[in-house]
Amino acid sequence: MSAELVFMMGDFEARFPTDRRYAKNHMWAAPLRDGIWRLGLTAYAVRLLQDVYFLDLVLEAEMRIGERQEIGSIESKKAESSLYTPVAGTVVQTNADLLHDPTGINLDKYGQGWMYEIAADAESAASRLLSPEDYLEHLTAAWEVAQRTIKGQANA
Repeated sequence: MSAELVFMMGDFEARFPTDRRYAKNHMWAAPLRDGIWRLGLTAYAVRLLQDVYFLDLVLEAEMRIGERQEIGSIESKKAESSLYTPVAGTVVQTNADLLHDPTGINLDKYGQGWMYEIAADAESAASRLLSPEDYLEHLTAAWEVAQRTIKGQANA
């Protein structure tokens, strides 16, 4: 794997490879070839979810999807959430293995835990996706909000 950056979530280290881009909705996007991107959930997202056990993607190859379009849902020990694509494009393929057994998201988030591939316009992807350094800056603000939310839930 490439070099990594680290974001501390309390005592937990969330690691981020520097060979890809990131979205504010805590997805990573790795460039594969000629405008094809592979997407998955970041260590930050997986840590907040904890123990993903169900993934449903409503994507098919050659399907056109818009930026921020709902693409499925994910369930875990901590939450059930809808998933949204950070960039517009055409679906190339989904990770069928994860649809049968989503534990790859927990075990290998930046490898076998990828969810789908998309052919995206380079300009659109560049404008929507953050560099690893910019994503870490975004996490600093997001973590403050997450901690307040977690503390609020613990006090409810």
